[in-house]
Order: sequence, then C-alpha cells, then structure tokens
Amino acid sequence: MPDTLSSEAPTTTMLGESPAFLDLLEHASRVAAVNKPVLVIGERGTGKELIAARLHYLSPRWQAPLVKLNCATLTEALLETELFGHEAGAFTGATRRHVGRFEQAHGGTLFLDELATVSTRVQEKILRAVEYGQFERVGGGETLTVDVRIVGATSGDLPAAVRAGTFRADLLDRLAFDVLTVPPLRARAGDIMQLAEHFAVDISRELGRKLFAGFTGSARMALIHYAWPGNVRELKNVVERSVHRSAAAAPVDTIVFDPFASAFRPPAEAVADDVAAPPAEESIPLPCDIKAQVAILEVDLIRRALAEARYNQTEAAPLLGLSYHQLRALLRKHGMVKSRGSHDGSATA
Repeated sequence: MPDTLSSEAPTTTMLGESPAFLDLLEHASRVAAVNKPVLVIGERGTGKELIAARLHYLSPRWQAPLVKLNCATLTEALLETELFGHEAGAFTGATRRHVGRFEQAHGGTLFLDELATVSTRVQEKILRAVEYGQFERVGGGETLTVDVRIVGATSGDLPAAVRAGTFRADLLDRLAFDVLTVPPLRARAGDIMQLAEHFAVDISRELGRKLFAGFTGSARMALIHYAWPGNVRELKNVVERSVHRSAAAAPVDTIVFDPFASAFRPPAEAVADDVAAPPAEESIPLPCDIKAQVAILEVDLIRRALAEARYNQTEAAPLLGLSYHQLRALLRKHGMVKSRGSHDGSATA
C-alpha cells in the first residue's frame, strides 16, 4: 500500500520485530545502565554503531559526550595521537596541543570501532586507560585522569586474535564485561520489508517525491530471498538505488542489486571451474591425504566467500577472517587466479 510522505526528517531509529533483534535490544537496554565496558560484535553493515549509541543514550551518561573513532582508518602513530592527544612539539608538524578522544569523552562514552585492527602497542595504552582511567599525551609527561566508558566494536574474532597473538588477552578480559552480538540480516528475515519500506520512504522524500508507491510482489520476493552479505547497510543502498531508478508514481518492480551490471561489462571475476569440489560426505574416511583434504576445504570456503561477496576479493577476505593480501596468497597457492586479461572464468591476478 502506498506510503504518504511527511515533512519530518528521516530518523536513525533501529527497526525490527524479529525475535533475534528484539533480544538484542533487550540485552542492550539491560547492560546500558551498568558502568562497565561493552563489546559489540557483528558482521559489516549490521548496525554496531547504532547499538553503541543505544548503550550511551540509555545510560546515566546520556547527557555527556558520545565520542566515536574508527580505528581502522588510521596508522598506529595517528591512532595514538587521536586517542590520547599530543603536546606541541611532540613530532614534526605538531605546532600546538591536541586533545585526544579520551579527553573529549570525559564523563561520557568512547566508541572504538574496528577494535581488532589496533596494534598491540596501542592496546597496552588503551588497557591502562580503561583499567585506571589514566594516560599521558604523546610527547607529554603529565598523567591525565578521565572517566570514560568504552564501547568497542569489531567484525573480527577477538578470542581468535588473542590465540594468534595479535590482541592482548588482558585487554579482551577487561573490555568483555558483556558482549552484544548483532544478528546478521539473514537471521532476521522478517525485518527485511519493514526496513526496506523505511529506507524507500526516506529516499523518496529526499528525491522530492510526494508518494512512495510501494514494491511489487516480485520485488518483495527478490528482497526477502537475497542473502544480504552486506546486511542492513547493503539493504539501504539497494533500496535507495532501486527507488531512484524507478518511475516516481509506480511501485518499484526491479531491484538493482549490482550497480555495475551492464550488457557491456566484461565477464565477472570467477574462480576456475576445474578446481576440485569437496567431498559430499560430512566425514572423510581414513586413511586419507590430510594436506589434500585441507586444500580442498580451503578452496571450497574461498569459492563460497567469493560468491557471497559477488567476487569482490576485498569484501570476500573478511568473510574468511583474512586480509586482502592473505586471500590473494591463497588464490595463488591453489591456482585460482589467471593473468590479467584472461577471460576463462578465473579470478584476475
């Protein structure tokens, strides 16, 4: 049924009625009142930052600052100065004192996104700030004291990072007073259309349309049955793109999942079809060649990740817990790449 558009600005309210989503909101509401660090875990695009905001605004700190920092966007040196600040003259170009995010968040909440990317050296300083509320600015000798609640977020596996030696066990222990796991969109399929219609109304308003005419039945089926590897963020982009490309007064009939799709586009990168598939049996009979079986499993997981990421290697790598370069190394190891210019269905080198 068409939705009449109001003149109110779109909100960032989290929407959903699925059991998994409602359980998450209830969990967040309970832990919000406790003055302890919290970790928010979830796949990319699931809304971890919105959960962090909920934790802050339902806490006794709601009138104090909510300060955010994406740790993955900065080098180690820049991250250290962003977190803890620096004194004038601390390094070349530091002409005046810089107040870091810990100081900015005094009395409130500091949201650290992509926490798994932080170096172990900076993790040590974060641990001291979390445990004692104390730190020094870069290039300074004065010990500063702050009152900050930490909410950390990551799409990575922090216990696995501890086992691999890339994340400090003592910092994980300190941060994991409670852990909120945000369900992927595929686990809350009942929320897909509610979210889609919300995003469609917002983009229609932005486009200056007086009415959102809804989705056709085929469009609804396409949205509901898609795997959504990019979760709510991808759903928002897909819906906005589809509404933008549709006629203003007609229901949306075509869902544009891939903006690159074109009759003139070269064949999509794909893994070679001649790579052996894994055995159908759940258990492998003994005796066996364990190295060969591990290789088959690796190839199968890589094929699945690439397919889910629509053969975007940068997006496929995190699905396997790998960096882009680690994935590229495995592709080369298993002969799953061809030289550039090849069009035989292999991933391009």
